[in-house]
Amino acid sequence: MADQHDQHLKVTVDDGVMTIQFIRPQALNAVTREVAAALEAAVDRAASEARAVIITGDERSFCSGADLGGDSAAGGERKGVGLDVINRIIRKIRDLKVPTISAVSGPAAGVGCSFALICDYVVLSEDAYLMLAFTKIGLMPDGGATALVAASAGRHRALRMALTAEKVKAKTALEWGLATEVTPGETYLERAQELAAQFASGPTLSLGETEYAVNQATLSELDAALDREAEGQSRLQSSGDFAEGVAAFREKRAAKFEGK
Repeated sequence: MADQHDQHLKVTVDDGVMTIQFIRPQALNAVTREVAAALEAAVDRAASEARAVIITGDERSFCSGADLGGDSAAGGERKGVGLDVINRIIRKIRDLKVPTISAVSGPAAGVGCSFALICDYVVLSEDAYLMLAFTKIGLMPDGGATALVAASAGRHRALRMALTAEKVKAKTALEWGLATEVTPGETYLERAQELAAQFASGPTLSLGETEYAVNQATLSELDAALDREAEGQSRLQSSGDFAEGVAAFREKRAAKFEGK
């Protein structure tokens, strides 16, 4: 199949390396239903076409999470994205038997954090940061974040990120085990490309079985976490706090949560 380039996602394959790039710079690469569908299609292609995969955004942003700026009903496009689709994507990336690399600059927030951390190798630019911003709009982390962060950083750091919605900058992310490397300035993508070329020219059967085995061992709770998150998120999306959180986000004001 030829390279894919549409309004939302660019997919190229070169010497066995598939690069999947978010291209919604005007929205900091926030995810819509269309983006999610294109990403799932790209991951499906990777299973048969790629020997290594890079997921990236641009220098300003990796992925800022689900798009809340649309005119969809009640929950904005957060409901429209469809958590079922997001969860399928996370499972499919985990189960790919080829090395996956996230090349991150700027924010990897919300589900963007999950897209970064589900990859086998996480390369952060010095100006990158990870953020679980869900509680700011009355939701809980999803996309497997409750398992992905805890698997790498531990329970208390996962709770710190989830409860406070703080920005975890690149240096701290590396110290916590949430990143594999931090690179200076704009070299994050170049470094990811070097790694991908190395993996694609290597013993891919061996590499694939290795990363698959490690992921199965360390992310054994991921499937259960995805199910718990989907159940919890469904309840929260019907809450007054979520409606208030989205309204406050759109109106650029502080939310007034009432716990109901």
